[in-house]
Amino acid sequence: MRRSTVTAGLLLASGFALAGCAAAPAPTPTPSASSPSPSPTPTVDPASLGPVMPTGGVGTITEGLDVPWSIVPLASGSTLISERDRGVVRELTPSGALRDVAVVPDVVAAGEGGLLGIEVVDSFLYAYLTTATDNRIVKFELLGNAFDGYSLGAGTDILTGIAKAGNHNGGRIKVGPDGMLYATVGDASVPSLAQDPSSLNGKILRMTLDGDVPDDNPFPGSLVYSLGHRNPQGIAWDDEGRLWAAEFGQDTWDELNLIEPGANYGWPVVEGVGGVAGYTDPVAQWPTDDASPSGLAYYRGTLFLAGLGGERVWSIVPSTGVIQEHFTEQFGRIRDIVPGPDGSLWFATNNTDGRGTMRAGDDRILQFDVAPVG
Repeated sequence: MRRSTVTAGLLLASGFALAGCAAAPAPTPTPSASSPSPSPTPTVDPASLGPVMPTGGVGTITEGLDVPWSIVPLASGSTLISERDRGVVRELTPSGALRDVAVVPDVVAAGEGGLLGIEVVDSFLYAYLTTATDNRIVKFELLGNAFDGYSLGAGTDILTGIAKAGNHNGGRIKVGPDGMLYATVGDASVPSLAQDPSSLNGKILRMTLDGDVPDDNPFPGSLVYSLGHRNPQGIAWDDEGRLWAAEFGQDTWDELNLIEPGANYGWPVVEGVGGVAGYTDPVAQWPTDDASPSGLAYYRGTLFLAGLGGERVWSIVPSTGVIQEHFTEQFGRIRDIVPGPDGSLWFATNNTDGRGTMRAGDDRILQFDVAPVG
């Protein structure tokens, strides 16, 4: 592992400190007893809370995947995986077997579009997908169980009309601690859309589980939660309920942002830290060759960021400003990272779509353990 002097300095320079920005976390939605829950975070003893760093080697959970994009561990012991280009949701069973759950209807994969983020809550699977005409979010009933296998019921569109493109589609969806569904949306290669409050593109969106506008969104009647984003693909909440987002830059800086409702993060006026009035600077930034950030996870006081072009995992400790890189160029492009059901971190490689160098077994889900720092 190697510490990044550039990014660590920026994090400390931001003036951000956990103790100075504490906020009470919002209540967590409770799924029904028979339902899989969204992306569970393992329960740990408070005394063993982070920050943490990777320890030991990297193990293989499964291999032979086709352009995996999103990983969702379920409380049942199964894990659901979206495969972007095939438009298929796959199930990794508790026994380690892989099976197809369903081909998601209307997926048209091209460039960076296809079946992107998935999330599960209250016996429903939500999917962010690219169709022939748009990007949209569709809700499916999730049927079955980990023993007999899962399947999908009929789909219901909850948000349509998001502009699509060959790249900059965003695509991450997650249910926050407030029970709302959040979606990251790219600018669809039209940078001006990120500053257009009437457009859904270049934004982080917040909606109810049925796609309605929450009454407490920052812009009345609008799903827009924050704006001025180029191509955000990672979101995670910390122990205090604060939202973090990872974002692809253009030629200079990739970003890690602390998201405030209604804030403008600058694209395309500002890329990276600009100190320009009216725009919120990132908490940390990386040269674009070092990150190209996609998935983002928060676990035990530490943010873990998946680097595509950077071919590494970054760890960021908000309380200290320490930023380190791990597994640099060992496994190729890394698309998503999540807390695993066993207390380790799981991450998915993305080397089978023609942009990376394939290794034996690609694409794979890999795991590493963590240990407290110090």
